[in-house]
Amino acid sequence: MHNAALRLSPITPSVDFDAKGVQHGHLRLPYSRDDSAWGSVMIPICVIANGEGPTALLTGANHGDEYEGPAALFELAQALAPSEISGRIIIVPALNYPAFRAGTRTSPIDRGNLNRSFPGRPDGTVTEKIADYVTRHLIPLADIALDFHSGGRTLDFLPYAAAHELPDKNQEARCFAAVAAFAAPFSMKMLEIDAVGMLDTTVEDMGKVFVTTELGGAGTATARSIEIARNGSLNLLRHAGILSGEPDVGSTRWLDMPSSDCFTFAEDEGLIAFAVDLGDAVRTGDIIANVYPVGKTGVAPIAYRAAMDGVLAARHVPGLIKAGDCLSVIATVTEET
Repeated sequence: MHNAALRLSPITPSVDFDAKGVQHGHLRLPYSRDDSAWGSVMIPICVIANGEGPTALLTGANHGDEYEGPAALFELAQALAPSEISGRIIIVPALNYPAFRAGTRTSPIDRGNLNRSFPGRPDGTVTEKIADYVTRHLIPLADIALDFHSGGRTLDFLPYAAAHELPDKNQEARCFAAVAAFAAPFSMKMLEIDAVGMLDTTVEDMGKVFVTTELGGAGTATARSIEIARNGSLNLLRHAGILSGEPDVGSTRWLDMPSSDCFTFAEDEGLIAFAVDLGDAVRTGDIIANVYPVGKTGVAPIAYRAAMDGVLAARHVPGLIKAGDCLSVIATVTEET
């Protein structure tokens, strides 16, 4: 074990995780800086507890420019009453609080990507200290975890809840049952480009039920995407037995990301002109988008084509694209329920 793992976390909660009722407080992380020598990062947290039952951990703004989760979770923290629940709900609407306040994917303090910083370090950067506290003090309390994501400022997604294929098939089945209960318009068997350092992997490695989402993006949240986040949260809490009643489950289209052919990355920079929209069907070889060189007229665009059959599940948002940017994601439709 690394010596850092033996250190106490510098983060102090102002809430008592064992107390009943509603508590609104902060996770206070000391952060000495030019404008505040003994300053702190104050991460909002809400704990709602009543009776006996499981614990759900609900988090948003793991990336600071993704707003669907925070919009739903700030609302739920204000609206839910202890009398409605059996168990405990821990809500952290803006997990990477410095990035959330800055409206950026990564922290303006240390440029840390929180969702690539797990399990974290108690003696590391600000971002690593947040990850360490979540790993050692929040996840162990939880039976089920929901971490909201969307495309942020650079991607836009079909609205889906997702889980991952796991070595433990019993755990995997429980995760996908929770995805089904969330009841987003789409449900995804998700493939990650790189799962190292993610909250997802950390929760799953502890044997917990984990659900994530991609609920739109483009640097904003819509009324529809917030409603999906809100209703999905309530459905998941009902599924877990923390809220009474059955999940309000409508139809969902199950998607799969079977291989790396799902992803298309730009090899050129220029003006991107999409030929298909989110949700449109594509066949192998179809043009997804053309990228026009912008330095001179009369130059033919570079066509980017689908490497597989499916539907367009995600797309690049800004009108200009750079080499290396994710241009699109294609998913296959596996079933409709």
